[in-house]
Amino acid sequence: MSHLTMIKTLTFRPLSRTSALRKIVITSMLSAAVAMSGCSLLSVYKIDLPQGTPITQTQAQKLQLGMNQNQVLYILGSPAIKDTLEPKRWDYIYDYQAGTEGRRKGIADVKNASQHLIIYFDDQGLVNRIEGIDSLPAS
Repeated sequence: MSHLTMIKTLTFRPLSRTSALRKIVITSMLSAAVAMSGCSLLSVYKIDLPQGTPITQTQAQKLQLGMNQNQVLYILGSPAIKDTLEPKRWDYIYDYQAGTEGRRKGIADVKNASQHLIIYFDDQGLVNRIEGIDSLPAS
């Protein structure tokens, strides 16, 4: 036997009309799915991204000069920044980036630390100054 006899010839038969039509329909459906993937209905779900402590003016107005640090922690929670180089200052910063749910509810983004509350303490650890209450939302 020679090598030539072992090779079979391939014969191509023409596609039937139904088979060709089926391939066209499947191809067009896949193309439509790819084209629609840019639509908002089929977009990737994004989570809401809050960073920091959301504080309202109502909460911040509960603070009083002369309160100690534990009382401030009880009212507002832990600050976002406790600087070791400036231990008498606590910064409460809040940023928010709306994801899929936030956009559906119409919640606006809060960027660049626009909600920033600063509390200063004296040497005894008592509040002696509060700044930034006006940057906080009313409620």
